[in-house]
Amino acid sequence: MRPFLPLLVAFVACSAQVQAQPGVRLGLIYGEGGARPGIFVLPVAGPAGDSIRTIVMRDLDFGDRVTVLSKNTALPTPVGAAAVDFRAAARLGINGVVQITPAAGGVTITLHDVAAKQVLQRAVVMLPGTPNTAAWRLAVHAASDQCEEWISGTRGIAATRLAYVGDGRIWLVDSDGANARAITQVGRALSPAFRPDGQALAYATLEAGGSAIRVADLRGASRQVLEPRGLNISPTFTPDGASIAYAHGEDFGTDLYMVPASGGTPRRISIGRGTDNTSPSFSPDGRRIAFTSGRSGRPDVYIADQDGTNADLLAALSSSSQAYRSSPDWSPDGRVVAFQSQLGGRFQVMVISLRDRVVTQLTNEAANEDPAWAPDSRHLVVSSTRSGVRQVWVLDTETGRARQVTNTPGARLAAWSSRIGS
Repeated sequence: MRPFLPLLVAFVACSAQVQAQPGVRLGLIYGEGGARPGIFVLPVAGPAGDSIRTIVMRDLDFGDRVTVLSKNTALPTPVGAAAVDFRAAARLGINGVVQITPAAGGVTITLHDVAAKQVLQRAVVMLPGTPNTAAWRLAVHAASDQCEEWISGTRGIAATRLAYVGDGRIWLVDSDGANARAITQVGRALSPAFRPDGQALAYATLEAGGSAIRVADLRGASRQVLEPRGLNISPTFTPDGASIAYAHGEDFGTDLYMVPASGGTPRRISIGRGTDNTSPSFSPDGRRIAFTSGRSGRPDVYIADQDGTNADLLAALSSSSQAYRSSPDWSPDGRVVAFQSQLGGRFQVMVISLRDRVVTQLTNEAANEDPAWAPDSRHLVVSSTRSGVRQVWVLDTETGRARQVTNTPGARLAAWSSRIGS
């Protein structure tokens, strides 16, 4: 029996209103032989019970840190105040039991430790509005994330959203692929990037006079930050959300610029001397920036100080077949940078460790492009043709598991929000 990570969970209320009860013991869940812990979610009473159970099970499965047992697992459901049948759970290979019961304005979610034969954690979850609306589903996702943290020590990523480009519009979709909706009108929108709080998007629009940079508040209207003059593409927010970095070009080459997110006078932060410099991505502390540059005669990934000085090639080329590397994205934990590299005529997704500069190839099936990190620094969203049609997929960088998120033909250029409300 091998212990999993200790659960270092602080009991605080988040905006999704997950409130843990005081005095609950922190503990461990054990898995056999290093396997992921087996988790069973009991049936949930009430008219929305089946939806809640299905969402929580799917969220825990998509987190890739536990094994979620089938709904058909023959563990008796406790009646009233009866305890979980821990002996039966152990025989069925269950390490943790999730019990969700109706409460005023929401539900109570309880995690039972089968080995210890006791409650591990308990929290009250408020579920706003009507079942299966966006706010209601987000609250259920937040409960799943809390449960995953209790089990693994790492908060889940279910209470997040993805943005992507499809049919010339920016789309927003929940992390599990549900609730897709277009947030821009039919046109030519490109390169969405979330503000750090997950409540707004910067994006580019191709217009008659050039390309503009706009910011859409996901709770309200959009506004123009840069007018359509020349080329303005690949916007990204600084980690504090106060500014937007982007690529601008007119006649010869493109350079990186910075502009206040509220609008104002841009300032240049790279000197390309006629080369193309695009796709900025900041380190978590905002002190460094990764970007694509053609300054060596071919596109490659560089890292520089936030003001564009001290630019350095991220990794030496290992072979001529990797002579085109682009679209970097810095992981939220600051340890690695993901990027795309052309191999055999099509792009694949790579990551490079910033500690030792070791490059690891993550994909090899079909074409895979435009990687963007989830807030857990483990999952990536990519644009892939592995289904025969370009779609947005989520990739687990530890196991290689991939799942399709979108059903919009030509879906690409995805971004991943932070944990909303955390």
